[in-house]
Amino acid sequence: MNSQQIGVVGAGTMGQGIAQVLATSGFSVQLYDVADEQLTRAQAAIDKGLGKLVAKEKLSEADKGSALERLAVTTALDALRDCAVIIEAAPEQPALKEKLFRDLSRLSHEAILASNTSSLSLTRLAAVCERPERVVGMHFFNPVPVLKLVEVIRAEQTSDATVAQIEALAEALGKTAVAIADSPGFAVNRLLVPMINEAAFLLQEGAATAEDIDQSMKLGAAHPMGPLALGDLIGLDVCLAIMEVLQEGFGDPKYRPCPLLRRMVAAGYLGRKSGRGFHVYN
Repeated sequence: MNSQQIGVVGAGTMGQGIAQVLATSGFSVQLYDVADEQLTRAQAAIDKGLGKLVAKEKLSEADKGSALERLAVTTALDALRDCAVIIEAAPEQPALKEKLFRDLSRLSHEAILASNTSSLSLTRLAAVCERPERVVGMHFFNPVPVLKLVEVIRAEQTSDATVAQIEALAEALGKTAVAIADSPGFAVNRLLVPMINEAAFLLQEGAATAEDIDQSMKLGAAHPMGPLALGDLIGLDVCLAIMEVLQEGFGDPKYRPCPLLRRMVAAGYLGRKSGRGFHVYN
């Protein structure tokens, strides 16, 4: 498969990680974003990420150079026309993703359109496309170069052939693909993000400090990272968006977003990417 060209839409944290893993796995990558500055930041981040692998002797300097040569960046969506697979990693905004899938569907009738959405309905995205059977979810986890899981989400319209090709792509990237039904939050985030939300309620109620909540889950439940620190890593805006999808999708009050989480997002305290969330980062 790695003779194919793969498109990645969105050069944020997830898009950068996906592009890096694709390039190091031998694929030619077209990384698209609307902003030149974001593409410049993405190239620097990918170069830095590959440099860390070289320092750990997990990648040679020659392989790093080859990976960078396989990575191209563009602000022209048309540059993705010849890609066999296009992986969308845009922000979790339904209207934005639907527009992208509508445009990508018109751009290429043959490409598989995969979304890295962490919670939105793939069936809804497929419905706006001219070939809905070629739409599928391919949900990576942050940091993409480290975490091995990929949730493969089948929309109601997705064909068996599309699922098989995406599972093969995940395997070619050294990932483990897990088949998940198209349900709000899929599997991991339906379990994980409500835990982060509940930790925010604990903090809001003054039951414990952020540090003690995280330490308790690390030492008492053998979690490698506490839930509030994990929320900061994911991005509190992303956590809030997922809780809203769960609340809307299931109509169950147990998925009500914590008011503290809402206030922090409104204040711009989004976690690591903003320098402040439940914890403060330098």
